[in-house]
Amino acid sequence: MTQTVDVLEKLIEFDTVSANSNLDMIDFIETYLTERGFQTTRLMDPNGDKAGLVAERGPAGRGIVLSGHTDVVPTTGQAWTRDAFKLTQDQGRLYGRGTTDMKGYLACMLTAADRAAQYDLKEPLKLVFSYDEEIGCVGIQRMFDPLKACIGQPRACFVGEPTEMQVAIGHKGKAALRATFVGQNGHSALAPTFVNALHLAGDFMMELRGLQTELAENGAHDPAYDVPFSTVHIGKLSGGVALNIVPDHAEMTFEYRHLAADPSDQILEKISAAAARVEATYSDQFAGAQILLDRYNAYPGLDVADTTEIAALAQRLAQTDTTKVAFGTEAGVFEQLGIPTVVCGPGSMAGQGHKPDEFVTAQQLAACDEMLTGVLAELAN
Repeated sequence: MTQTVDVLEKLIEFDTVSANSNLDMIDFIETYLTERGFQTTRLMDPNGDKAGLVAERGPAGRGIVLSGHTDVVPTTGQAWTRDAFKLTQDQGRLYGRGTTDMKGYLACMLTAADRAAQYDLKEPLKLVFSYDEEIGCVGIQRMFDPLKACIGQPRACFVGEPTEMQVAIGHKGKAALRATFVGQNGHSALAPTFVNALHLAGDFMMELRGLQTELAENGAHDPAYDVPFSTVHIGKLSGGVALNIVPDHAEMTFEYRHLAADPSDQILEKISAAAARVEATYSDQFAGAQILLDRYNAYPGLDVADTTEIAALAQRLAQTDTTKVAFGTEAGVFEQLGIPTVVCGPGSMAGQGHKPDEFVTAQQLAACDEMLTGVLAELAN
């Protein structure tokens, strides 16, 4: 535990809010690992200010992957009572931005890496550190092609998002979309003679609400989730420049989070059909009336049967039961690489994730250290 806390203290000091570079933290991690005999490969972001890292120690073989992201959410607007980027301890709690999501797990990964030298590994231990997870699993998707070449086909992957050390075998996939509405400018005194872009947006919003009702009533259901059906959420709507001008432009950002049994492309088709229906109601008045859809980000869900080998292995090592989580993770990307994957890590997303005075308990870190010691023993068998 002392070693894990010492490493966590170092990691918390790096301000790796997603808007910032993570290169100083990657430098620290890479040096730490190379000093302990790991072979490392840095995967640079196309912009050059961020990087992922892949590390490996042990003989050739499939091995097991441990994976986590280096970025954290901002503290802006949050009422912290202590320095967010300095680890502090109080009554068994360790405070700091990222302690739960998810530098606590990264510290456990690095402690396991240090202990790997004590084991006669028969298979390799592989570590993956990603970036820009908090803005939609962007970094791991940019890493996808080189990552596949770097890590091959491990027999298991543990993504360490905070699950209170429960073994998460499922989460929903997500797509984020932008709708742009094109109408006509005009004087508000003659408003009915023009197509108001906000009217297009309002009608489209009602279509999305109808889709949500359809998914809730007739779509797939999974009672393991807090919300057992696929969801549609409208997060932002903007348009217009002045009260006396009919707006010719509006913009909406929205998302859908879908169960595996509700394929993403099928939901997108329904959204596109809804946009076409709204356009058609205005086209006689203004042929240029449009709703332009842009799915600007998406990541896959995770859906692992609790009878699989990876689920059994994870439960044996974590000594906990399976669950499904409401939040998204990078696990689905590893599944797309053909790697059996679960999510299991220290801390509580519901209780501490993204909140002021974020903390992880010493008990949770100790449980994670114990699980990763089990991973090393598994690789040495």
